[in-house]
Amino acid sequence: MARTTYQDLLDAGVHFGHLTRKWDPKMSQYIFMERNGIHIIDLNKTLTKVEEAAAAIKQIVKSGRKVLFVATKKQAKDIVAEYAKSVNMPFITERWLGGMLTNFATVRKSIKKMSNIDKLTKDGTYSNLSKKERLMIQRERVKLETLLGGIADLNRLPAALFLIDVKKEHIAVSEALKLNIPTFAMVDTNSDPSNIDFPIPANDDATKSISLITGIIIQAIIEGLEERKREKEDEAEKEAAVAKAKADAPEAAPSVDRAAQADSGKRARKVAVEAEAAVEDAPAAEKTEE
Repeated sequence: MARTTYQDLLDAGVHFGHLTRKWDPKMSQYIFMERNGIHIIDLNKTLTKVEEAAAAIKQIVKSGRKVLFVATKKQAKDIVAEYAKSVNMPFITERWLGGMLTNFATVRKSIKKMSNIDKLTKDGTYSNLSKKERLMIQRERVKLETLLGGIADLNRLPAALFLIDVKKEHIAVSEALKLNIPTFAMVDTNSDPSNIDFPIPANDDATKSISLITGIIIQAIIEGLEERKREKEDEAEKEAAVAKAKADAPEAAPSVDRAAQADSGKRARKVAVEAEAAVEDAPAAEKTEE
């Protein structure tokens, strides 16, 4: 079943590109035509590309890894943050700090610092500080939360990046390239899709377009999470069945042994009877010979 339709893309304005004078020639394969000085994106290719991206991202999430959402432009940040929170995925919507991926260890230190501030407020140490110190710590906490709050639970590098507007997020794209992290992105007619692993040709300025494409990716993530959950449940059931079988095995063993003992007893009695018969027949045989 298709994740979206041609009409849905049309209604969301996904086909509207930038002015023809602002285009990137590398996007020519995704451009359908030009109208009133604006490039029109080929929605047939958008449908194909969004299906490919959704299928790939579903497999990544199914394997238990995280996808980092990046959208710092004004019209996209709220939409992306809300969607990412709904599936418990990390996100960056304020500002991309240089080295966020390539220098991830340092970023983790900043996140740890934020958690340490939270501990101060919980254990009562915070209340023992002077008013000025509390104010300074509070300001630092707000700043860290704004910049890094979306990746507070990210303990290792993400398995993939989903970006809105690759031209604006070019630093994130270059860092992902250095670390060989797959990238999924909405690419408009003014963008360079050559550095993106899964480009989705679409209008990256309209909120309806951003919401539709991001929603499709989120739906694929939900499917991947559900399949992973089902697989875990199946594995748990299998393990429980194996454990039960092992637990029942010792009870069955004695009955098998008793049956074996009964069979051996029968064979021993049969041999004894045959031996007695042979002894009784022996004198008769001797007399016949005489």
